[in-house]
Amino acid sequence: MPRKSFRIRERLRSVREVGPLAPLRFRLARRKAEYQRPYDMAKPLVSICIATYNRARLLRERSLTSALAQTYGNIEIIVVGDGCTDETAEMMAEVKDERVRFENLAERGVYPEDPHLRWMVAGTPAINRALSLASGDFVTHLDDDDEHLPDRIEKLVAMIQASRADLVFHPFLYETPDGAWLRNDAESFLVGRVTTSSILYHRTFRTLGWDPRAYRYREPGDWNRLRKIKYLGARAVRHPEALLKHYKERNQAPT
Repeated sequence: MPRKSFRIRERLRSVREVGPLAPLRFRLARRKAEYQRPYDMAKPLVSICIATYNRARLLRERSLTSALAQTYGNIEIIVVGDGCTDETAEMMAEVKDERVRFENLAERGVYPEDPHLRWMVAGTPAINRALSLASGDFVTHLDDDDEHLPDRIEKLVAMIQASRADLVFHPFLYETPDGAWLRNDAESFLVGRVTTSSILYHRTFRTLGWDPRAYRYREPGDWNRLRKIKYLGARAVRHPEALLKHYKERNQAPT
């Protein structure tokens, strides 16, 4: 599909889903002192949202460890299990850092049987629950099998405050099926160039959650959401450094 036609289709989807007046409401909200306040705070609170499902070892050894190792101290880490049945709950109970909160959903979300479609939306109820619990001035995300570089949040907070952007994104390293590591330069704010764990944004977007039916557009859940944020008129700026290691993904099993 030509790029122009693709952009038009994306915009029409966003108009249907968010409404034609949503960009105007966002512009008006952005002008208010309450919206601008986080940009002038000395140490704004950052919420790190992690959705997880039966990956206790990876959660403990990789994602949670990298979140706790951030050089920026004013954070809260919200981990929500998508109905985990392994030792995740027991492992999280051993974490004594008061910045960490864990909740396990009573049931796992219902997803498509097709592995690719399931990958697009797996974890949606858990990540939406994490968003509802987030109280940060800025919000970021981390997949349960990925890791952030230690100074990531420190650098992104500095950039978003200096630029007064609504969202910042950055390049990331990603693992190929054969175990090699390549760099996604994230040269623009487009599908395939940004991912769940490579953004940090203003708290106002917490109310715009993940769509559990994003797969109907054959659209990954993270881009489905970011596409709507883009439609609102959010100003996104790019940090030049690769601040994320995005490991080779495994499709979530049906059960």
